Amino acid sequence: MVFEQYLEQKNIDSEKFLWGNPEEFQDLKVIFNQVNPESFTAQKKFLINKLRRKYQLKTF
Repeated sequence: MVFEQYLEQKNIDSEKFLWGNPEEFQDLKVIFNQVNPESFTAQKKFLINKLRRKYQLKTF
């Protein structure tokens, strides 16, 4: 799984996130690629919730 797919599963718009905060996006992508997705979720749970509110994925 790639980071962008993970963000989509968490209802986070990866494009908005990348354009809105490219440094944080890259930092999190590096960490994501080093650990298991479940471990990433456990480590960054509160951050993921904040990102979800800020970069909500629009579903039609």
